[in-house]
Amino acid sequence: MTRKANAMTIYQFAIIQYPNSLKSAIYGLEEMFILANRFCQEAGLAARIETSILRLDSLLLGASLPEQGYHAVLIPPSLDRAAYETVSPKLIDWLNEQHKQGAILSSACAGAFFIAETEASKNRCLTTHWGLAEVFRQRFPSHQLDTSKILIDQGDIMTAGGMMSWMDLGIAMVQRFTQSSIVNQLSKTLVMDTGVREQSYYQQFIPRFDHGDQAVLTVQHYLQAHYSELNRIVSLAKIANLTPRTLLRRFHKYTGWTPSEYIQRLRIQAVCNGLEESTQSFESLAIKVGYENAGSCRKVFQKIMRLTPSEFRRRFKAAQKPIASE
Repeated sequence: MTRKANAMTIYQFAIIQYPNSLKSAIYGLEEMFILANRFCQEAGLAARIETSILRLDSLLLGASLPEQGYHAVLIPPSLDRAAYETVSPKLIDWLNEQHKQGAILSSACAGAFFIAETEASKNRCLTTHWGLAEVFRQRFPSHQLDTSKILIDQGDIMTAGGMMSWMDLGIAMVQRFTQSSIVNQLSKTLVMDTGVREQSYYQQFIPRFDHGDQAVLTVQHYLQAHYSELNRIVSLAKIANLTPRTLLRRFHKYTGWTPSEYIQRLRIQAVCNGLEESTQSFESLAIKVGYENAGSCRKVFQKIMRLTPSEFRRRFKAAQKPIASE
């Protein structure tokens, strides 16, 4: 999927332009990525984002979707409810196939309705505009929805909430595929306050999904939704249709972690999110993500984050306090 030209890494993004989708988001995302490329060039960073705008209206007339694999697929908002009430089966099949190949599926605002139609969204928590919450829950009663979040990043699925959250989504994509200095330049140029959001990015466990090993990718997708459960290597090997020994070797080769280490990091990332975004106690979060007791979770947390849970929470909360007037 990743293309290299003269030692340059090219990341392929697809933006879905469905009927009545928000054009400011479509072209705003494209322009944001163009600007990011300029900053990458100036910084001597050998990474570029190539953006393709795929028109869904032409697809409904019989045109075919591209067979190539993308690193990320972005679905923008819409001002027209009818635009996302009826979803093209051809598009959903294509989104499912892209996800299987390692693409990140992402949306802003009403775009979450498209994501919710995919197989990948099962057992995942999504966000959309708060004004669409009731409609969303009626249409997808089995899906988890949290409209209090601006952006929910689950590694291979990323959803943003409000009408203008496409900007948060774009910034998150740039952060994922370039580096923090590029995001800093973007935020200054676009006059966007990304300080608090960016801090959470630094703490995230961001696994790779574009390595091309389908068996390992199948296990990764399973673990994204089932990390809180007891996952023995024998069971994971059955999911991958591999022997346990082969899975261990290939999983480490393509992710850099053993399955056990990978699960620990998924769990700790979930605890970090809970500490940052809720008032739940560390003890309750530890049990929720699958630890038998808070003590064992605390040891792993401090080893990975190099902070105690209370230090981590204080650091984030401090960043949110308003500056007192003098």
